[in-house]
Amino acid sequence: MKIGVISDIHGNHYALQAVLSSARKIGVEQIFVLGDIVGYYYRPDLILEMLAEWPHQFVRGNHEDILLNLKKGLLDAEELKKKYASGHEQALWRLTEQQQQYLFNLPTQLSVKVNDTTFQLNHGSPRSIDEYLYPDTDTEILESCNSNEHDFVLIGHSHYAFTYQCRHSLLVNSGSVGQSRQKGGAAYWSVIDTDDKSLEMQVTAYDTTALLNDVKTFDPESGYSYKILTRE
Repeated sequence: MKIGVISDIHGNHYALQAVLSSARKIGVEQIFVLGDIVGYYYRPDLILEMLAEWPHQFVRGNHEDILLNLKKGLLDAEELKKKYASGHEQALWRLTEQQQQYLFNLPTQLSVKVNDTTFQLNHGSPRSIDEYLYPDTDTEILESCNSNEHDFVLIGHSHYAFTYQCRHSLLVNSGSVGQSRQKGGAAYWSVIDTDDKSLEMQVTAYDTTALLNDVKTFDPESGYSYKILTRE
């Protein structure tokens, strides 16, 4: 079975649409979602609708926690908007209460077995939902993510795609679908085939025109949310 691994969609339904279209063409049958469907951009409601069409496993990201804290009044909305644009604010009114509670109650880690292949699903790292791991992170830290019980340890959060072979398991960061920090207009994800336990890193191009216009409309002062989409 081919499994698509995606993370950090951040409200960018345009990018997700391109990824799921590509996934269908290459025979992906199930999706693993590693959190952060909210934040920065604007349509987590459409993202949940798209994902509902697929068999999927889902863990919570730090931006789902941020959304919950915003809902509880524990965060200043204006300060949050300065840092992450208006994606969280829009998520609160675009998502139904049922959808919000679904996101808030997702686990932070899952152990999944498909055929004879075992996976550990995380957002940041096996230790923390908010730990950033990068291609140049010290190898001792990367090695500490090893799991003797899993073939693949899956992570996201840093928006940088990379792999690292631990003692037993392969650590895989599939990158970000919705806001890659490697290249604008490119959605990073991966495909794992449980038949032979192979991994293929994927980069799917998508048109950023509509999303750039959305940023101009909703967050005209958010330079980062705009510029990151045009990075070469």
